[in-house]
Amino acid sequence: MDDQQKCVTLGLSPSFGFGDRIGLATPGHVKAMQRSGGRIEPIFPQQSIREMTRTGRTPEQVMNDALTGAKQAGWEGRIGADADHLKTPEDVDATAAAGFTFFTIDPSDEVDQKADDYDEPTLRDKFMLNREAAPWYESYLGKSISLPTGTKIELTEQICMRAAVKYGSAIKRAIELGDYIKAVHQTKDLDYEIELSVDETDQPTTLAEHYIIADQCLRAGMKLVSLAPRFIGELEKGVDYKGDIPTLEASLNDHAAIAELLGPYKLSLHSGSDKLSMYTVLARATKGRFHVKTAGTSYLEALRVVARHDEPLFRRIIQFGRSRYNVDKATYHVSATNESVPAENQLDAKELEQTYLECWADVPQGQGFTEPGRQILHCTFGSTLTDPELGTAVRAVLESYPETYCEVLTDHFCRHLDALTAGM
Repeated sequence: MDDQQKCVTLGLSPSFGFGDRIGLATPGHVKAMQRSGGRIEPIFPQQSIREMTRTGRTPEQVMNDALTGAKQAGWEGRIGADADHLKTPEDVDATAAAGFTFFTIDPSDEVDQKADDYDEPTLRDKFMLNREAAPWYESYLGKSISLPTGTKIELTEQICMRAAVKYGSAIKRAIELGDYIKAVHQTKDLDYEIELSVDETDQPTTLAEHYIIADQCLRAGMKLVSLAPRFIGELEKGVDYKGDIPTLEASLNDHAAIAELLGPYKLSLHSGSDKLSMYTVLARATKGRFHVKTAGTSYLEALRVVARHDEPLFRRIIQFGRSRYNVDKATYHVSATNESVPAENQLDAKELEQTYLECWADVPQGQGFTEPGRQILHCTFGSTLTDPELGTAVRAVLESYPETYCEVLTDHFCRHLDALTAGM
């Protein structure tokens, strides 16, 4: 990579992450960025440790594929690089060595997902059992925070105790990993920035939880540039936002006010693929201080190329995906079932693409995709790409029809970027 552009930190600039699970999507990502007006900065190398494991790729491969693709497509602007969903020091070492600059800490394994449902006696018992995980507890008791939006956050005993039970160990883990990231980069005199992911929870992140989590991380010296809460509504993989947009905007205004008060830092939208109906309000609420992360949608556009150029292969992928879906969906937030989508042998070629990928021509202006068939293919990407026959066949189609892949990606992501820009 010596002759390639090095990735940099992007700071508080609005940014957009393009996940690429195959390694051939960057030219289409670049073309979308070039057409969108340049107000949003790109992160081309972006992949989680989980995705790398499922696709058999290394951090070096992810980085090299993205930078090579950007260079070949003529990109001359800045590039960020997201080492996504890091959980261990070993994850940090591997991605830092490859040149990643934006480190997304994921302490979700330490979150007590049942905390929101505990009654008061159970909550107190849980708190006393793990009291040392939240040494900050007393410092927030009785505190009241007035936001510019008019909302007031009251940190009552029960709210603080529930936050301590739910997030105490997660905050501790996040700070420890943040310190490790800092030490790794100080040793080599390299710049870096951190995103904290607390979005992988069953319940939305409350304003009080957001305040305590971010405040603790910043007080510990974390170089926090972005925080991803679990927003209200449903953010399922591969489809548009499910929820009331005006209610969401009011909530986003409050979360953005906390980010401005404590940071400033960006609000990050994870599972951001195809959430067009919420993009404009996100950009407006944050005043352009946002990060959007997409991953599986570029893979689904790769399958669109397969659908258009090798229908028999696409049918095989659907059959295989349906056979793997109930196992592979375990780590994803989705609602589709095999029973809710017709099998491939019940559909003609046009219906196949509409049912399992959807077409923009059929989507109302300002909305993203809604077909549940997309979720079946989205969740089974790892099994498909590592299958010795299917994975090789998909790549062969993309290499044979690079213009089609670039075209569908450009169209797809211009819609994403334009919706975000409309709110800035």
